[in-house]
Amino acid sequence: MSELGRTAVGVLEGDAARELRAAELSGIPTQTMAGRFQDLTLEQAYRIQRHGVDLRTAAGATPVGHKIGLTSLAMQQQMGVSEPDSGVLLADMAVPCGADLPMGLLLAPRVEAEIAVRIGADLSGPDVDLAAARTAVSEVFLALEVIDTRYGDWRIALVDSVADNASASRFVLGPAVAADRLPDLGDELVEVRVDGAPAASGHGRDVLGDPLLPLVWLGQRLTALGGGLSAGDLVLPGSVHASIPLRPGVTVEASSAHLPPVWFRAL
Repeated sequence: MSELGRTAVGVLEGDAARELRAAELSGIPTQTMAGRFQDLTLEQAYRIQRHGVDLRTAAGATPVGHKIGLTSLAMQQQMGVSEPDSGVLLADMAVPCGADLPMGLLLAPRVEAEIAVRIGADLSGPDVDLAAARTAVSEVFLALEVIDTRYGDWRIALVDSVADNASASRFVLGPAVAADRLPDLGDELVEVRVDGAPAASGHGRDVLGDPLLPLVWLGQRLTALGGGLSAGDLVLPGSVHASIPLRPGVTVEASSAHLPPVWFRAL
């Protein structure tokens, strides 16, 4: 990696992605992108992310949707950033509700509760708006996302998170509820307990003012790249509270008034 700064950009991006993947597989952290490449742009960081996703799909992983991070003021303040980022969810990141979640090689795991959705109709185009997002959503879940950083700690910049697939690691979904059976998700209060003790809470509106607004942001961003959100995609739109450090041996549960609870036990 000492030669990265003198190679072509495309080679740099591929090598950076391979380093991040190696850190994930080995549990040995790698150096931050911002610390090594001071002029790294968000566009380049997303290309590193794309290389990393390609490495995983080449090894057999299946994309199942997207995660959007840093969408609540609490998370932006915690991470010292002022805009969202996004990553790709893969099937091998999913952990069944109520199951044990092995922490294994995770470096600095944190957990956060979200109001997740499944898209029932394609959502793309420059004019994607909140009304279109509401119409496109078919199912809603409570979700617990375990984020992790392949840099070993959370002293990272936005480009570091983006390159690292928006810190995606694991996710747990509660039972689905049909979207048309739910009231305004902005009013939904999500409460998180760790070993039965209250640990965090937040309303759906704490995510950009409405938990479906991140879909508008993501749909427009993907459209600009020639894609979009597709029917069947799962989307984690971001945490309703600041993330909580996760340690082995605890049970984490999220609940709300209108959505079935979701929980897991960390091993």
